[in-house]
Amino acid sequence: MSKANYNSIDSQMSLFDNLSEVPREILPPSEKWDSFRFIDLFAGIGGIRLGFESVGGRCIFSSEWDRKASETYKENFGEYPHGDITKIKTIDIPDFDILLAGFPCQPFSIIGVKEGFNHETQGTLFFDIERILQDCKPPAFMLENVRNLTAHDDGKTFRIIIEHLKTLGYHVHYKVLNALNYGVPQKRERIIICGFVNNVDFEFPPPVPESEWLTLNDILEPDADIDKSLWVREEIKNSRVARMKVELKRPYITHENVGGSITPHYFSCALRAGASANYILINNERRPSIREMLRIQGFPDTYKSVGTYSAIKKQTGNSVAVPVIKAVAYEMLKALKLYESRNDYARQNTGKTSS
Repeated sequence: MSKANYNSIDSQMSLFDNLSEVPREILPPSEKWDSFRFIDLFAGIGGIRLGFESVGGRCIFSSEWDRKASETYKENFGEYPHGDITKIKTIDIPDFDILLAGFPCQPFSIIGVKEGFNHETQGTLFFDIERILQDCKPPAFMLENVRNLTAHDDGKTFRIIIEHLKTLGYHVHYKVLNALNYGVPQKRERIIICGFVNNVDFEFPPPVPESEWLTLNDILEPDADIDKSLWVREEIKNSRVARMKVELKRPYITHENVGGSITPHYFSCALRAGASANYILINNERRPSIREMLRIQGFPDTYKSVGTYSAIKKQTGNSVAVPVIKAVAYEMLKALKLYESRNDYARQNTGKTSS
């Protein structure tokens, strides 16, 4: 695949008036998407990359401006990402098939400054994504951001983004997905935006059966293995316990909201990059370890951490829930392969090719 113009075949005539009516079992298998190339923009520590590698993708270009996150990325993927996206020319990006970007969420976050496109250094970075999509016109893309993006400025910001993507010629799908529904013990709601040049039959992934969800017992390390620096002072513990309105059987995780209330759950609330040290506590006694934070985000235990605790806390808070991305990647590839199979079927049965 290349940076050529991809035109939909939906207007082409075939043996069937509607190719979607062709039974899936008689469609020829398509190998076009068995391997594909993607670029990883605003790469962070590579959570989105892991998701798309799991369905056969190969990353050929990455970009991340944060030095410490880039060091973690290099340790795990063997390459140091390109830097500031605003300085990257599209001519320097190799041909690719899918653009991936978890673009900065702070300007749109409900806990951030919420300046949106007025944010001087981050808010306009969406337009660099738009620039690359316009110049390279890949067959598909996936973008990720905080849920509040849909509500920012009474929805105006989100409408602008969707309108711009549609103007580029993409069929756009979007939905808020909660990591809790995809197997990790973390309530993390994020907007996922998927776009396709062709009008593929895409649906967002259904939730994973609850029987397959990981629990805190699955991801917590033994207390005896936890660094002593992660245990809070007795007065902090007693204060949290006194303000906790509900008692739960251990293990549980509590977080302190802006009003000072302490709420326990059998899952973590969303990990945050800029949260206070004691934002979430396990059993009101200690902070999660580095490995536990990575597990809460669905990173495999083979993933290597680099740097200090505070650096990894920031990096995991800025990252994605990997199982959510894996599920979305699977559905995107399924839709793209089905489209190509229908295209192949049309060629074989009508003698026509579709551009």
